[in-house]
Amino acid sequence: MKPLRQFDLNLLIIFEALITESHVSRAAEKVFLSQSAMSHALNRLREQMDDPLLVRTEGGLQPTPRALAMLPEVRKALQLIEQTLNPPPPFSETRSDRTFRIATTDYFETVVFPGWFSQLQQRAPQIKVEIDLIAMDTAYSRLEKGTVDMIVGLDSYQPLPSRLTVAPWITEQQICVAGINNQQVSDTLNLKEYLAQKHVVFFDLESETANPIDRWLETQNRQREYVSRITNYTAGARIVARTDAIMTLPFHMAQLFCEMLPLRMIKPPHGIPEIEMTIAQHPLYADDPAIQWLKGEIQEYARAMMTTGEG
Repeated sequence: MKPLRQFDLNLLIIFEALITESHVSRAAEKVFLSQSAMSHALNRLREQMDDPLLVRTEGGLQPTPRALAMLPEVRKALQLIEQTLNPPPPFSETRSDRTFRIATTDYFETVVFPGWFSQLQQRAPQIKVEIDLIAMDTAYSRLEKGTVDMIVGLDSYQPLPSRLTVAPWITEQQICVAGINNQQVSDTLNLKEYLAQKHVVFFDLESETANPIDRWLETQNRQREYVSRITNYTAGARIVARTDAIMTLPFHMAQLFCEMLPLRMIKPPHGIPEIEMTIAQHPLYADDPAIQWLKGEIQEYARAMMTTGEG
């Protein structure tokens, strides 16, 4: 027999049909070949196996002892190949005990995660979710290594490596918050009034890209004055609750902070840009049924949250 690298593995399917049927025409029908093509394939098999495989007798074609010995092993090999080539089975959240790891912002961790995970636990009680705050110096390499399943909540203006798969996740209106004892600001601000305030400004420590609000102001040759720049919305909200400063942040986060702290919401100037957040994955794992399920769950919860107005 020729070495495996010289053997046409397609002939194994032909071999199984021929030995099983012991009839060229029936074998040809079984694998959707013409009779002449099947006869040609049988001759190739005989040559490569150095064995006649099928021999004509008074009762018709009969497999040789070698062909009969090979048949069950060939069937096992074909079955194994078929199983290997089949798509992975669907992910079953009710039976899985998988641990997912999400690198995210404090928006996802504070606003989305508690409600989403409490719902998830009712349907998938054995699944675990670990949350990491995004660290750009390691997040991309961890995505590639598979130690982080996805990055959720980055602003769309955040530059990302082109090799990642990035999809829209959620778009939030922005609104201002002020302390309930802050009498220097009304319930609605025009641009002039907005710029006259003291601001606590959120910025991304990992990015040199300007805050979308500041970029919007720059297009009008304007800028706001800040008393503090923070990388955590919760810390910023606590500062605002204790000072005469205001902060501009996503609506659902403002809504939550107003329930937790002595804050009130203020309508910002017309034209304040929305925040568009994304889900980023590595294409190596994008077809993993479990990762697809996780992404779908997070996206569906965000859609429901934006529809009902509740986090």
